[in-house]
Amino acid sequence: MAAAERLCAERGLRFTPLRRRVLELVWSSHKPVGAYALLDALRSEELGSAPPTVYRALDFLIEHGFIHRIERMNAFVGCSHPGEAHRGFFLICGTCGNAVELDGAGLADTIASSAARHGFTARDMTLEVTGTCAECRNA
Repeated sequence: MAAAERLCAERGLRFTPLRRRVLELVWSSHKPVGAYALLDALRSEELGSAPPTVYRALDFLIEHGFIHRIERMNAFVGCSHPGEAHRGFFLICGTCGNAVELDGAGLADTIASSAARHGFTARDMTLEVTGTCAECRNA
C-alpha cells in the first residue's frame, strides 16, 4: 500500500478510500478476483454498491499500473511491480486458480521482433499461460 500511496502522491493522483480498498482486496490473494466479488465485499463494508463504482476504481488501478486484468477469467490480479512500464505475462494454475506475474522483458522483445518480421507493430501485449503450479502438481 505504501508504494501505491507514494506513486499516487508523486503523480498527483487521488487515492480515494474506495480505490485503496479495491486495491487491498485485489492484492489480498494470488487468485484473480472478479468485479462482482469485489462489489459484494464492498457492499458489506458500505464503500460502494454500484458496479460502475467498482469498474471506475478498477480502471484507475489498471491505468496507473497497480493491477492487471486477466482476460480469460474476466478478473483482476495485483501487479508485482507497480509503477513500472511493462507487459502482463501470467502463469495461471487451472487447479488452484493462482496467478503469477512473470518478468517478461525478454519475452516482450521476442514477440515484438517476431511480429515486426510479419510487418506487424505490436502495441499491447498480455500473455496468459494456463497449466498446473508446483504446489498442485506435488499435492
